[in-house]
Amino acid sequence: MDQLAAISSGHLRIDLDAIGRNWSALDKISPGTLTGAVVKSNAYGLGLEPVAKALSRAGAQFFFVANPEEGLVLRKALPNAHIFILGGLWPGTSDLYAAQRLMPILHSMAMLDEWLNFCVQRGEAYPAALNFDTGMNRLGFRMSDVNWVRQQMQRSGYQPQVIMSHLCCADVQNHEKNRTQLALFHSIMAHFPDTPASLANSAGLMANKANHFQLVRPGVALYGGRAIAGRKNPMSSVVSLEVPILQVRDGKTGESVGYGAEFTLQRDSRIAIISLGYGDGFLRSASSSNARQGAKLAINGHLVPVLGKVSMDLIAVDVTGFGLNGPVPGEMVEVLGPTVSIDDLADAAGTIGYEILTGLKGRYHRTYFGSELE
Repeated sequence: MDQLAAISSGHLRIDLDAIGRNWSALDKISPGTLTGAVVKSNAYGLGLEPVAKALSRAGAQFFFVANPEEGLVLRKALPNAHIFILGGLWPGTSDLYAAQRLMPILHSMAMLDEWLNFCVQRGEAYPAALNFDTGMNRLGFRMSDVNWVRQQMQRSGYQPQVIMSHLCCADVQNHEKNRTQLALFHSIMAHFPDTPASLANSAGLMANKANHFQLVRPGVALYGGRAIAGRKNPMSSVVSLEVPILQVRDGKTGESVGYGAEFTLQRDSRIAIISLGYGDGFLRSASSSNARQGAKLAINGHLVPVLGKVSMDLIAVDVTGFGLNGPVPGEMVEVLGPTVSIDDLADAAGTIGYEILTGLKGRYHRTYFGSELE
C-alpha cells in the first residue's frame, strides 16, 4: 500500500469489469435493440472517464450525460462515441455542440427553433433528439406540442436521431402510470413513424420488453444498484468501501453517544469510532437513536450498528458482540461491499441507491481494477 492510501480516510474500490458485465447482461435482455449507457453525474459518482472506457470496451456506443461540460470530458475520453446531452441545448452554444459532435436532447420550442436555425445557417442537419413529456412533468415537449413539433420537422425536412420520453414509476413494476406513459409514447411515435424511439431506463428495460423500442438507456443497474423495488437485484456489485477504526472505547449503561444525546446505551458496550462522516458523503439520515435504528456496517462479515448521529468526520458503531477478540484501531470496517450493499445502506438512510453512489465524493483513496488495467 502506498503512503497516500495508508493515510486516507478510506479505500474506495471500483470494479470496471463488473460494470462491463452489467452492461452485457442488460444488452442480452433486449436483443435487437441498441443498449446505451447513462454516465451522467460523473458516471453516478464513480468516475466518468474510466467508467465510460470500460463500457465502451464492453460494447456500448451510445452515451448519455447531463450537460455539455460532461459531454466535453466524455468526448476527450471516447473520440468516437455517440453522446447525447440530457439537459438539452444550452442557449447560444450550438456551435460547440456541432464542433464536439454532442447531440442535444431538445425539450422545448425555443431549443428546437435555435437548433433548426443553426442547422439552416450552417447548411447541415446536425443530429439531435426530441424529448416528450408523457407524465414526469419535468423536461420535454408537452403532449399538446406534438403536432407543432411534427409540423416543424415536415417544414424543415429535419430528421431527429431519436424520439424519447422518460418513465417516472418504472421502479414500481405494476404502477398504472407505466401503462399510461407507454400508451402516450405510442401515440407520439405514430407522428414520427420513421424515427427510432427510446423510453426505457434501467427499470423500464428490466420490467417490460414492450418498453425496449430501438434504444434503451440503463443507468443505475450498470453500477450495481437495484432498479426495481421489491425484486432481487441481479446485477454484479461494482463498489466496495472500507474505512479504518480510529479508536475503540468502553461505554457504560446510561451514557449517551453522539450529538444531541439521542442514543443512550442500554448496556455496557464496546464502541468503535471510525473515520467516516457526512463530509465523506455518508448520509446523516443513516444515524440512529433509541427510537430509530440506523445503518449497519460490517467487520469481518459481521454487521455492526451505527450508534447515535453521524457527524462530519466520525461515526460510532457497536462492537460489543465481538467480546474480548474485538476489532482494534487500524482495522477496516466495510461500508459497502459483500456484506453491505448500496441498497442496504440506502434503505437504512431512507433514500435510494442513486444518492448513495453519487455521494461517494469523500476523502477516499480511489482504486480502479479490472482485466484491462492488469
